[in-house]
Amino acid sequence: MGKTHGVARFDTVDDETFYAQASRIYYAYHVQDLSGPEREARESIFKKSDQSFLKNRQSINGYDFNGGVKYEALLDSFLQQGFQATNLARATQIINLMIEKRQKKTPTGETNCTIFLGYTSNMVSCGNRDIIRYLVQHKKIDCLVTTAGGIEEDIMKCFASMYAGDFNLNGTELRKKAISRIGNLLIANDNYCLFETFLMPILDHMLEEQKVNNANWTPSKMIKYMDGSIGDLIFFHSLQKPGLRIDIAEDIKQLNLLALNALHTGCLILGGGIVKHHIFNANAMRSGADYVVVLNTAMEYDGSDSGANLDEAVSWAKIRPNAQAVKVFGDASILFPLLVARTFASQDEKNT
Repeated sequence: MGKTHGVARFDTVDDETFYAQASRIYYAYHVQDLSGPEREARESIFKKSDQSFLKNRQSINGYDFNGGVKYEALLDSFLQQGFQATNLARATQIINLMIEKRQKKTPTGETNCTIFLGYTSNMVSCGNRDIIRYLVQHKKIDCLVTTAGGIEEDIMKCFASMYAGDFNLNGTELRKKAISRIGNLLIANDNYCLFETFLMPILDHMLEEQKVNNANWTPSKMIKYMDGSIGDLIFFHSLQKPGLRIDIAEDIKQLNLLALNALHTGCLILGGGIVKHHIFNANAMRSGADYVVVLNTAMEYDGSDSGANLDEAVSWAKIRPNAQAVKVFGDASILFPLLVARTFASQDEKNT
């Protein structure tokens, strides 16, 4: 190390040595001969960093498009991008850990990692419905948890489509046309009429079996079936043909036992509210989940379950203290396809 024409010269060294040299040079040239307020100010502004705190941490770099557009490499580069891109890359790593654990054979033949997928109804309203279908079709998930809307809109999409609209379409004008808006998606009220035509005969059959066999309809496999169109139709059915009973007690028993008896558990949650709480609460029966990824935009500062950060869940024994867990703040209609592309779908490509 030397000095030429008043400029410090550094040897080519590693970052830690470089910072140590730079700190000594700066102090020698700019601080040691000072006194009074100037020295105090410089010592405050140019306080020496504890570089050991940064050792072994990921440096921040963006994707280099000079090497061409390679989408897998682009997604992998998110780990070094910073902010929510880094969290998304971390989510990718955790999902792949779930998959690897699940694929690992056990002596008893049990599933080594039981994966729960929870999603709010708007995930079925948007194109994520088809990605969820892919995961179920290829048996990537062990348990789905959703709300009434997640069920009814899945069924309705078998009959008719939803359409792209605009967030700013006028609600009064849409109501005149019997068109409902979900964000910037549009759904015709006729879809609900088709759903009624489909569901009412099933409810009739359920009521008839209940009367003949003296049975309650359980498990319903629906954690909250009264807040959507299904609830509306059960209400109308109860007015026309009273007496149908749907017991949810067996539902909660089966979900909790699924978590309790699991060797390991992984949770992938799109959104929040009841689906997040239901999955986490089941995992509390086993002192917490082992792997957790949450995608939503909710903040913790109103005390809501949707916004609660993952460390709060640790305090409730819903996530284990040593779990691999991350929350990605963002729109799941963007994040979920990217996440599946680099995890479940990539695993399929490797195996073909």
